[in-house]
Amino acid sequence: MDAVEQTVAALSALVGKGGVLVLSGAGLSTESGIPDYRGPSGMRRNAQPMTYQTFTRDPIARRRYWARSHLGWRTIARAAPNAGHRAVGRLQARGLLSGIITQNVDGLHQAGGADGIIELHGALDRVVCLDCGERSGRDALDARLARANAGFAAEAGGINPDGDVDLTDEQAAGFVVVGCTGCDGMLKPDVVFFGESVPAPRVQDCFDLVERSAALVVLGSSLTVMSGRRFVVRAAKLGLPIAIVNQGPTRADTLAGILLDAPLGAVLSAVAWALR
Repeated sequence: MDAVEQTVAALSALVGKGGVLVLSGAGLSTESGIPDYRGPSGMRRNAQPMTYQTFTRDPIARRRYWARSHLGWRTIARAAPNAGHRAVGRLQARGLLSGIITQNVDGLHQAGGADGIIELHGALDRVVCLDCGERSGRDALDARLARANAGFAAEAGGINPDGDVDLTDEQAAGFVVVGCTGCDGMLKPDVVFFGESVPAPRVQDCFDLVERSAALVVLGSSLTVMSGRRFVVRAAKLGLPIAIVNQGPTRADTLAGILLDAPLGAVLSAVAWALR
């Protein structure tokens, strides 16, 4: 048995005890064709995420965002769960997980068979009005944007981690942004943009899950930002066993008793098979 096999066996033994909280990040969805912000080297990719301040204050930037997101949404909507998502769903169905917190906004955990997920940063398949607070489905907005932009001819290139694509200002010029159907207010994807805070009740729900869990397993997150890393820090303070499976280094490697740098689909499939 080589070192990777030994680590997978240790991870399987930990998960097999039950009460495991999963914290997932963008690395879990890369095998579904959605890139993460940092590759295996840990270096940040070139994609620059939209900030809340820019989105709300700059009409031109907001138009450009919606043009890019309108094209990117088709890729996100077509993305299928990979072996890693399906394995997490099977582990939950077997009663081994205390909960799932995901930093992802792609909905692939649910598509892979899991439920009851805390979506830390929201979800791209919902839209919220910043004026009246009404939430609605993304498919309905997609249809409205398509009707309002029947002549929009730009084509999507590669998808970005936050679900949009790269377009120049010239390509986005003339794109028509629609408002809330109820109040004509400003619409925004129901996700937490950079510079925006995760709602406090949602954060507290996550901390409560950590408190009730017997172990924490991190899947596909570099833990670069405190938004997710704080739960690993809390688990460490509580003395919980911590395992990290990620391609590339993370900012919490020193807190993990089990550390595995390997493709997540294969690793999680092996764990689910061992615990079948």
